[in-house]
Amino acid sequence: MNLGNFSLDTITLAGSLESKLDAAASAGFTQITLWAKDLVGHPDGYEAALNEVRASGLRVNAIQVMRDYEGLSGPLHHYKVETVKTMLRLCEAVGAERLLICSSTSAHSSGDLDHIASDLRKVAMLATPLGLRVGYEALSWGRHVNDFEVSWDIVQRADRANLGVCIDSFHLLANCGLNGTTFDALATIPGERIAFVQLSDFLWNAVRTPEERIDTARHLRVFPGEGVHSAELSRMIRMIDQSGYRGDWSFEVFNDDYVQMPGEAVAARARDAAMWVAAQSERRSLPRTTIRP
Repeated sequence: MNLGNFSLDTITLAGSLESKLDAAASAGFTQITLWAKDLVGHPDGYEAALNEVRASGLRVNAIQVMRDYEGLSGPLHHYKVETVKTMLRLCEAVGAERLLICSSTSAHSSGDLDHIASDLRKVAMLATPLGLRVGYEALSWGRHVNDFEVSWDIVQRADRANLGVCIDSFHLLANCGLNGTTFDALATIPGERIAFVQLSDFLWNAVRTPEERIDTARHLRVFPGEGVHSAELSRMIRMIDQSGYRGDWSFEVFNDDYVQMPGEAVAARARDAAMWVAAQSERRSLPRTTIRP
């Protein structure tokens, strides 16, 4: 592993899109994970945002995030399909490699796994001519899909080569120990079917209610190596590495304190986290010479 395997998620940093890109590049990162709002919410317009990303030289590994997409019917389904088409065109415009979809929390969604798989198959087919991948992530508070084992089942049912599971360590850690959930099933997912990995930790041992999981997830995640689940996170990293996964690892760290700090300081913490993650992997490398001062 080297720093080129890792990216910062813009949600982790304060400031303008340009300042976030500069902070990531200055810390030595060569890729970035963007949110759609980074582009469409730019004060100088969408084209200005695209130009800033291109000028940064950073590879865009993913666009976040399509919500409440799957399991719908009738006009709601049609509305969401049109929305996901727009998201895919946005990915194409900025050169993003994949679109991330998180499991639905909608009261209108069906829990039928074949229905959900059919909807994900549709978006994967729409993404194919654009050369894009699709990552499906199980939110730990998802209405019907709240565990990575279920998301993996759905991905297998959908059976599209460009559709894979997105593994978010926060949701695995939040679920660990609840309802008998363990990491063991990670060993059943081939590395080539993992579309993306997002890394973070948090600072207390358990988040037992959906409300507590949501609050922690959105306000007080920390970087790997800074939280209280380092042993579990280390095991998860090794299991994913052993699966043959050779894709990107992104630091998706929602933290109200980090966004009150200079972006350069937070990016430096992310660089330290990359070194920590590399030390847990069987492919241990990440010499300091790979990091730009």
